[in-house]
Amino acid sequence: MSLSWRTSVLADRHRALGSKLEDWSGMGTAWSYDKDPHEEHVAIRTKAGLMDVSGLKKVHLVGPHAHAIVHQATTRDVTKIFPGKAAYACMLNDAGHFTDDCILYRTGPNAWMVVHGSGSGHEELTRAALGRNCAVLFDDDLHDLSLQGPLAVDYLARHVPGIRDLPYFQHMATRLFGKPVMISRTGYTGERGYEIFCKGEDAPLIWDTILGEGAELGIIPCRFTTLDMLRVESYLLFYPYDNSQMYPFADEPPGDTLWELGLDFTVSPGKTGFRGFEQHYKLKGRERFKIFGVLVEGDTATAEGDLLFQDGRQVGVITCGMYSTLTNRSMAIARLDVAAAVHGTALEVRGKTVTGPAIAHTLPFDDPEKKKRSAKG
Repeated sequence: MSLSWRTSVLADRHRALGSKLEDWSGMGTAWSYDKDPHEEHVAIRTKAGLMDVSGLKKVHLVGPHAHAIVHQATTRDVTKIFPGKAAYACMLNDAGHFTDDCILYRTGPNAWMVVHGSGSGHEELTRAALGRNCAVLFDDDLHDLSLQGPLAVDYLARHVPGIRDLPYFQHMATRLFGKPVMISRTGYTGERGYEIFCKGEDAPLIWDTILGEGAELGIIPCRFTTLDMLRVESYLLFYPYDNSQMYPFADEPPGDTLWELGLDFTVSPGKTGFRGFEQHYKLKGRERFKIFGVLVEGDTATAEGDLLFQDGRQVGVITCGMYSTLTNRSMAIARLDVAAAVHGTALEVRGKTVTGPAIAHTLPFDDPEKKKRSAKG
């Protein structure tokens, strides 16, 4: 493991499950366990799984200018976000290119929590806060346990009154096993799921109790990289692996537009004043590529970096692939030339483990109307 400067208090639990705690975003993270990852994929799609996603960075903004800072730094109209509500947002640079995505949690009139991955979100917020009346607090004591899958609500309903009534992208302060937590109806799987934010000292008790009590429902611990299988099916991008930081254009600085990534929906209608907004709007219709799906013949997952061809000409690259034992399909997220990013376009994969035919396929592969994650009751 490379030098990590952040620590999950659940590290020993992950080691006991076979993880070597590979580094992600400065934290030793369970990229692997000593079991078949397809078992975890099936558990989350059909029952539920528990993941430690504490490597996500949690940043609190507190003060009378917190509202204005979040409004300037992200693409969402934060005037529409009330305490108890959350929103998925992006951050851009001055060129109008994507630098990070995040979830905005409004926790009070002058209080926000921004959760982001390995991009520059913390730095963007710190920059926007210069000279403002606002404290920007990086919180690595706060751990994030993600309970995802159709039975997650059934388990939590035993312990948390009102959890069934919590709408998608809202959160509540409550107690779980006697410990103070914030539970958010969010996740990164495409399933109905919940993120449990807790103090580091309480994380082992919560982890152990959910897995112990939840075993009868089929709830199992899941590695961080099982998210790759789920996100391919559900069209959830992962920085920097789907971005031009990994696949740069010749003679151009790295950076993609929201139009290219399919994330333009994160810009609230008519919003201006956020960093990079002028360039963002100017870049509409000037896409160099499109994020698109690829359905591959056979029962083998493609590999990151596998090339895609159309009539002998390279037209794209696969950024993440997976094979589902539930649907018996090999699927992938790809960066495709705009002309090739049309459902049904015949393609050829030339890769490390797969060489053969494929077709371009709209995203997401699973639950395109997003009914599972937003289900009520």
